[in-house]
Amino acid sequence: MSGEKILVIDDDTHILEVIQMRLKSWGYYVAIARDWQEARTALSTTSFQLAIIDLRLSEEDGIELMEEIIRCHPNLPIIILTAHGSIESAVEAMRKGAYSYITKPFNNEDLSLHVKNALEKQYLTREIQYLRSQLDERNGFQQIIGKDRQMQKILEQVSMIAKTDCNVSLYGESGTGKELIARVIHSNSNRSTGPFIVANLSAMPPELQEEELFGCIRGVRADTKEKKEGLFLQAGGGTIFIDEIGNISPSFQLKLLKILQEGVLNRVGSAKNVKVDVRIIFASTTDLEKAVSHGTFRKDLFYKIHVAPVCVPPLRERRDDIPLLATYFLKRFCNILKKDIIGFTPAALHRMSLYDWPGNVHELQNKVEHAVIMANKNVIATEDIFAGTGTLKNTFNSYKDAKERFEREYLENLLKVNKGNISAVAKIANRYRADIYKLIKKYHINPENYKAGYLPSRDVPNGNEWIR
Repeated sequence: MSGEKILVIDDDTHILEVIQMRLKSWGYYVAIARDWQEARTALSTTSFQLAIIDLRLSEEDGIELMEEIIRCHPNLPIIILTAHGSIESAVEAMRKGAYSYITKPFNNEDLSLHVKNALEKQYLTREIQYLRSQLDERNGFQQIIGKDRQMQKILEQVSMIAKTDCNVSLYGESGTGKELIARVIHSNSNRSTGPFIVANLSAMPPELQEEELFGCIRGVRADTKEKKEGLFLQAGGGTIFIDEIGNISPSFQLKLLKILQEGVLNRVGSAKNVKVDVRIIFASTTDLEKAVSHGTFRKDLFYKIHVAPVCVPPLRERRDDIPLLATYFLKRFCNILKKDIIGFTPAALHRMSLYDWPGNVHELQNKVEHAVIMANKNVIATEDIFAGTGTLKNTFNSYKDAKERFEREYLENLLKVNKGNISAVAKIANRYRADIYKLIKKYHINPENYKAGYLPSRDVPNGNEWIR
């Protein structure tokens, strides 16, 4: 990523010269600043991809300077320079938004690694912004974005997957927005000008699934008077989205495997091979890996479709996004229905955030739409969303579930901030190292995954972990 612009802020002339020399030798454009005033001037005239800030400036607080930069440039990653005795302050800086920190004195390898990782993060952020700018309401992109960390990670995956032509598997409960993600992938691929065809297998009678997808010749059945093309051929040059792939017969699985391996299909009733040029995105609410172990799903087919797996979390695991989505749906339906509603009551937003939403985003959308239709005032109250009494049940998880969720998230955040250092985690948590190792074992966490300063992916399903 040579050529990227980096701003270095330090009041030590020697440090500035050393970092500037090293970064320039690696092909980066480097600007230097000795205080906030010089930094402000540089930031106002140049679009930087990274900032490196000394934690201990003689006239200013490095953390305060970092917070000011983040307020003005929220997508700019920041690396903190710190002495060994100031590591706790550097950890505090990461809690407040810094990407990582480097202890002085540092070597070329450490500096290069931190800079490359931070620029990669900035690159992915730009890619996500590009996706947002390119997609409109018809693609439903606003319905799948959110502040939740899991959704941001999914968007990062989508930005990389979309550029390829690989097969994609989307896992998650019904109503989580798998089709929307499939549309985003298609719209940002080199097949975006081709058709996007949806094949919902759960909506098709089992005996007609092969005919609908592969087509059939005339006379294959008494009522078949003409040749049927099939959805695969209709999607030629584009993308076909096959929903509920776990619900197909063994014979169907074999024919699908032939398409993936050879790029050809046979219409029902015909032995003639027909070439297909299509990208396939699969979706499933069932655990295909478990189906393989039970012998109901072919292992070779599983590995063919499991090239780029993405797990879409249920809404109850991204509660911070519920008010965001609810507000989006409110504005959307107010525009459609010509209603003048200013928002939700605080109690309604609180209740929505507590509810488990078994129907996920689709259920939330339907309830907001119903509330807008029935509203006779300019705010939506709790009873407008949760009409009747049945929906108000089960709004709280058990104490045990809530405690375990907190423990895991707390541990993951500590490991992220401390890059997998168990001793540092134990010190901050004020627990023995043995206690931390017990929690790591309990939640099947691998500290090695945090060494580079990122959280491990939960996208590949393992048993029933992805569908809770």
